[in-house]
Amino acid sequence: MPSIPPQPRGYVCPRTLGTPAVDGLLDERVWGHAPWSEPFTDIEADLRPQPLFETRMRMLWDDEALYIAARLEEPHVWATITQHDAVIYHDNDFEVFLDPSGRGHHYVELEVNPLNTTWDLLLTHPYRSGGMAISGWEFEGLRTAVHVDGSLNDSRDTDTGWNVEIAIPWNSMRDVAGVVLPPRDGDQWRINFSRVEWQHTVVDGDYRKIPDTPEYNWVWSPQGVIDMHRPERWGVLQFSTAAIGSVKFTGDPAQPRKRPPPLRRGPFSISTGFLHFPITRY
Repeated sequence: MPSIPPQPRGYVCPRTLGTPAVDGLLDERVWGHAPWSEPFTDIEADLRPQPLFETRMRMLWDDEALYIAARLEEPHVWATITQHDAVIYHDNDFEVFLDPSGRGHHYVELEVNPLNTTWDLLLTHPYRSGGMAISGWEFEGLRTAVHVDGSLNDSRDTDTGWNVEIAIPWNSMRDVAGVVLPPRDGDQWRINFSRVEWQHTVVDGDYRKIPDTPEYNWVWSPQGVIDMHRPERWGVLQFSTAAIGSVKFTGDPAQPRKRPPPLRRGPFSISTGFLHFPITRY
């Protein structure tokens, strides 16, 4: 039985004093103005053990874009997928989910693996409501970068982890946002972040997923069920123009804590322009 997750997490996103370079290094002075989030937890909250490795994110914004940085602790950084708009979560990855209007439909998703291969898509509705993922939709002008502290795809050593840095232009979401862009001081969006981590072994020096072993799903704001596509359970992004640290997150005390409807598993149709292919996705 799914648990009832706690009140969704909130993040007060400061307006940046400069434009991040988007190189994956995260050592620029502007990032020092953005607080790190709480460590990610399991997607099912207290129903599962805490993550093996730490993940945190931070955010900034200006009139041009939303900037996201993430630090993923990882002793073995590896990836195989190099084709844009492939199913990136078949590798270890970092994922962003955005629902600017908070209506739970026409929301967007971005996935990035350690090779900096991306998959950006639009969801018409959650899968459980018969929604379709439109893979032909793009974040126009999107910039992403990955930096690996260690060596990518080298099983002979132990790594420290990998960073992801993202710039999502406001103009790229004007057709789906349903809200004022750029956002205003105090505006709130629904947002969540997910990390997919596969258990692996090493065969002839190459990383391989362990067959028939489910992946870990570690998230910023827990869902209470293995299903990221429940926007009503995402966290809240609150935009601020005030001095750093002077504004507190204002949560919604009326936020519902209902149990989600039963999770429907099975094949879903994903659109890639003119092509459709089935996929099983939590």
